[in-house]
Amino acid sequence: MRKNSISSYKIAATYIGTVVGAGFASGQEILQFFVYHGKKGILGLLIVTLLFVFYGNAILFLGNCFRASSYKRVVFEIAGPIIGKVIDIVIAFFLFGALSAMIAGAGAIFKEQYCLPYFLGSLIMAVLAVLTVIRGMEGVISAVSSVVPLLLTAVIVLSILAIFYLPGEIYENFFTPEIKPPVKNFILSAILYASYNLLTAAAVLIPLGSEVENIEGIRKGALLGGIGLGMMSFLMFFALIKVPVSFFFEVPMLYIASRISPFFKFVYTLILIGEIYTTAVGNLYGFVVRFVTSDSKRFHTFTIIAGGIALISSRVGFANLVHYLYPIAGYGGIILLLSITCKIHSVKLS
Repeated sequence: MRKNSISSYKIAATYIGTVVGAGFASGQEILQFFVYHGKKGILGLLIVTLLFVFYGNAILFLGNCFRASSYKRVVFEIAGPIIGKVIDIVIAFFLFGALSAMIAGAGAIFKEQYCLPYFLGSLIMAVLAVLTVIRGMEGVISAVSSVVPLLLTAVIVLSILAIFYLPGEIYENFFTPEIKPPVKNFILSAILYASYNLLTAAAVLIPLGSEVENIEGIRKGALLGGIGLGMMSFLMFFALIKVPVSFFFEVPMLYIASRISPFFKFVYTLILIGEIYTTAVGNLYGFVVRFVTSDSKRFHTFTIIAGGIALISSRVGFANLVHYLYPIAGYGGIILLLSITCKIHSVKLS
């Protein structure tokens, strides 16, 4: 891949595509980490947007600086051998676990929305992810950047329709629900949300940064990606507030889509699958290049094996994987962000 062929748009699209997934598109992440905090959730989203912009740029910059083909080198450079090893293990564990969760999420959608076998949906997602990743970074960028415009459009259109079309007043529903958030402090909730998302994004953004020659392109890509993520989160936040009954559904945004029309429900289901796909691709690629380089003869074999094992482990179930993995990854991600903060100002381009 020619380094100058990676535009700011592709960087931003890849960034967004690796962050959004089943948890985001379903509305559960925004619900759990922000909506349950009521008005304070808005401040939480502002914090998250700033974190996405700053650390997205920092991670891409470090990948470029060290010309790293995997996140492993950067992690050890910024955190040292002991803490670096801990972060490395957490990232690898979460990447594989999140990949399994995405595959499980596809199976759940096939079963719940289309009455098709759970395993069929999981198998299709695993195969698509493997076929995309064996093309290397070029395949990842092409797949994610082509899907992201649809993801952005779907979230924006559905949220705007919910805010302005569905009956009810946002301000009447603007309260802190009786349901307790998983993290009581809204600031810590925002930090954890950003940290576990950046943890998985780093696995793709670091090798992506090494492919980019233009530092200004990195800055613009991180800015566009961070703002794009923040904008989608804000719109989804207000859409959920507008329809508080959605809080009690496992896929609240899909419920909101069904309130608008059956057509929107069908379209959003497809978009949800697309978001699962982009995240699965990013997680699988990041996990594989942790162990073998993309130009290695073992890359294809390792990718297939990793995809197969993730398919098997996805049988644990989507909800269980998300429930136990995400909090662990959030705290592990904080260690990574602290290490980046301490290192970024002392790093100079060679």
